[in-house]
Amino acid sequence: MKLKGLRSAKLVGMVLAGGRGTRLHPLTWRRTKPAVPFGGKYRIIDFALNNMINSGIYGIYVLTQFKAQSLTEHIQRNWRFGGFLSDYFITLAPAQMYLYEELGAEWYRGTADAIYQNIHLIENHAADIIAIFSGDHIYKMDISHLVEAHLDNQADISIAAYPVPVSEASRFGILQVDNDFRVTEFQEKPQHPKPMPQRSTHALASMGNYLFNADLLIDLLKRDAARQESEHDFGKNVLPMALDEGLQLFAYDFAQNPIPGQVGANTYWRDVGTIKSYWEATMDLIAVEPEFDLYNYDWPLRSSAEFSPPAKFVHEAGDRRGQALNSMVAGGVIISGATVRESVLARRVRVDSYSLVERSVLFDEVRVRRHCVIKNAIIDKDVDIPEGTQLGVNLDDDRRRGFTVEEGIVVVPKGYRFS
Repeated sequence: MKLKGLRSAKLVGMVLAGGRGTRLHPLTWRRTKPAVPFGGKYRIIDFALNNMINSGIYGIYVLTQFKAQSLTEHIQRNWRFGGFLSDYFITLAPAQMYLYEELGAEWYRGTADAIYQNIHLIENHAADIIAIFSGDHIYKMDISHLVEAHLDNQADISIAAYPVPVSEASRFGILQVDNDFRVTEFQEKPQHPKPMPQRSTHALASMGNYLFNADLLIDLLKRDAARQESEHDFGKNVLPMALDEGLQLFAYDFAQNPIPGQVGANTYWRDVGTIKSYWEATMDLIAVEPEFDLYNYDWPLRSSAEFSPPAKFVHEAGDRRGQALNSMVAGGVIISGATVRESVLARRVRVDSYSLVERSVLFDEVRVRRHCVIKNAIIDKDVDIPEGTQLGVNLDDDRRRGFTVEEGIVVVPKGYRFS
């Protein structure tokens, strides 16, 4: 991305996509969290990549680590530029297992170390500003406005921030700011978060999205890497170090970020790190006027271009009627004499006659045979549910089968075979 006129600045984007996502098990048993499907046809990482592309950032590295095969295939198949322009790329940067003199070969030791191990990529592109974004949240953000604020403030580091209830704030890095949104204090996942000065019920959370002036970032990372006591994490180590040294850190109010084609404040940001939060974010999509709108064509959301036939609804006789109510269905779905209500069905799902699917999420290639009842469930890919099966009706039965049940939501893992 290059800004116009005298404020020209070259940006490179780096998306952190190596998280284990243990709280999302079993959806992350075989894939990293950013690779988890979402919204019928997307992966979680697609939203970070779309934010960058829609904001004019066309040079992007995706840093991977754990269980990366599914994510790697998704990026290679669906996120490619042409090969003629050197500044236009989306490139995977897997953990290189670089040798540390005192430690030997190491995986990424933290978010800052992930960037440090790829510091040569920053140096190779002679970028002015590095945009470091998390790859595992659901939101829309026009990053060009963050860049404008960064330059207006003459900031060294800018941190996208979002108010969260104090009761939930211990899961995040918490910022204290002055009236100009200059950061005065940073707490990483504090047990007793400090509320915002003018809003005692909320704390200002870091979204894990940062802009760094490139030369400064390189210097901070090199010095942090040399500290044996450091956990090599941006929130725990690098940002507090920068603050202690008197560098100019500014928070950016995410609610002030305008999205083309969107009416009202841009306040939707979800960390879908648990089964409950993932299910709730998916249910948000099917509202009549969803806060997170997939249908805003001024802010396109790209993903897999995989071809599927149109969805089909068949049979209309008595109680055998193929219908989907307040739901989203992807290409290739066939609802054959069944009822789907308040659910999201991914590609090539089939639901057979006299079955009911309600408040559920079905991933690609799920087959629901006749006379089934599926409620408050997440069913991962390639699962064939036998005739007459009930899920989410008696949670004790679901637990006895070995399924994960979290806050009333039952999860069937990928490729599960019913006995």
